[in-house]
Amino acid sequence: MFPAHSFPPLVIRGRSLLPVVQGGMGVGISAHRLAGSVAREGALGTIASIDLRHHHADLVDACRAHPDRETLERANLTALAREIRAARVLSEGRGMIAVNVMKAVSAHADYVRVACENGADAIVMGAGLPLDLPDMTHAFDVALIPILSDSRGATLVLKKWMKKGRLPDAIVIEHPAHAGGHLGVTNLAEMHDGRFEFARVLDEMHAVFASLGLSRDEVPLIVAGGINSHDAVRTCLAAGASGVQLGTPFAVTEEGDAHPDFKRVLAEATPEDIVEFVSVTGLPARAVRTPWLTRYLRHEERIRTKIGALRQACPTALECLSACGLRDGIEKFGHFCIDTRLAAALRGDIANGLFFRGREALPFGHAIRSVRDLLELLLTGTARPAAARHGAFSLR
Repeated sequence: MFPAHSFPPLVIRGRSLLPVVQGGMGVGISAHRLAGSVAREGALGTIASIDLRHHHADLVDACRAHPDRETLERANLTALAREIRAARVLSEGRGMIAVNVMKAVSAHADYVRVACENGADAIVMGAGLPLDLPDMTHAFDVALIPILSDSRGATLVLKKWMKKGRLPDAIVIEHPAHAGGHLGVTNLAEMHDGRFEFARVLDEMHAVFASLGLSRDEVPLIVAGGINSHDAVRTCLAAGASGVQLGTPFAVTEEGDAHPDFKRVLAEATPEDIVEFVSVTGLPARAVRTPWLTRYLRHEERIRTKIGALRQACPTALECLSACGLRDGIEKFGHFCIDTRLAAALRGDIANGLFFRGREALPFGHAIRSVRDLLELLLTGTARPAAARHGAFSLR
């Protein structure tokens, strides 16, 4: 039984959950072990759908034998189905298992379909406006949770979905100045705009709900980005959020699906190591300045000048993105293979990987702790020491 805490539950589609959500992290960073472990504690755990084949040796071998787009896409969908089923077993019927799907991924509709067919409890969609998500899922009993950054985008999605007879089961509001990975702005200069502040977005959304005749409870608001302490959780929930979402702190837990060296890079990164740049998707992103990223950023302008406008063959044949700066010759986008770099990070390849990370310090500093320890610290303000498992550790 999870320790008692003072916060009300996060209720999604009639299920009462801990008000801490584990965000989706690709490639392969949040797969069945992390998502299932979070759900087993009574929270919402999220599998990142993209390129899960890297966790399955037989699928990797099949792709090496036949490195064509059809084989790669089929392998990724097979891997997603396996990961959902494994997470459900690990969860022991508690919590919820969500699947995060990036709208910017070319096969996003297929990922949504496979997730629904294999028993995902929720679909979480960001990296673009998921205006058509209800159309993709109308035949399934599944929660739908869009990720947005401000009240303007959230209101647009809400009104479009209401015309289709569907409400979001929750909305994630992600602050681009603090979150890791791809950020919900069109350029880096926008990150600190006041319209992204949680208190402002929550107030604006509650006003929108009232204007549409909706109660606050009908569409829970979950804030994400920079949440790293019990006090931060308390502040967000007191401001009107129904829950909080975290990514990086879960990525470095014992149950996280990535290589131990991946966790070490994130846990040991200093504020000076965190950098923002333009991804190959065209979206701003935040990651750790590792050797490859340092080299890339040093030569970014020269790369953009030399090959930025040239179309190229996809290095992996997957053509994972709907729009890719490297493949499509979009000069203002980034120019590297994101699948290759994220897969290297998953393997713990410090020299060559792209290690997405949020900006803030981690709840346990450099320590690698369990999912249960993290949830306990966030919800109660205390956690047992890692070694002795008695006494108390406090971070407020």
